Amino acid sequence: MTHEEKRAWIRLVVAVVAYAVYVVTILRRADGGPLSDVPYAAALLWTIGGAIGAAILAEIGMAIVNPRASRVIDVRDKEIGRLGDYTGQAFVAIGALAAMLMAVAEWDGFWIANVIYLFFVLSAILSDTTKIILYRRSVPEW
Repeated sequence: MTHEEKRAWIRLVVAVVAYAVYVVTILRRADGGPLSDVPYAAALLWTIGGAIGAAILAEIGMAIVNPRASRVIDVRDKEIGRLGDYTGQAFVAIGALAAMLMAVAEWDGFWIANVIYLFFVLSAILSDTTKIILYRRSVPEW
């Protein structure tokens, strides 16, 4: 497994776990009440910051465990990274459009913030899953 594939796995797992922690936190705080009344900002920021920190620590740990691993990025790694990023960007655009329409319709800030976060997470999941699949199979030739 290449260094870049390991990084994709780390980012995928961290994104899923962090979002799951956020959703559970919000649902517990709601305690059967309306979700839009839940104080979400701190939980949102902490889970995003925690995910960034966890990914950094996991990558540092990966480097410590195998210090002699090659960190060279070749043409295949660049192509896989590009294709994965392009694939994931679709969800960023969809999420931005959804948030814009929700803002125009004057929805509550809770829903706008959460749809943005959801689509960022979906983007990361799709992007990293695409990268992992391409590493396991092959880069399509056009």
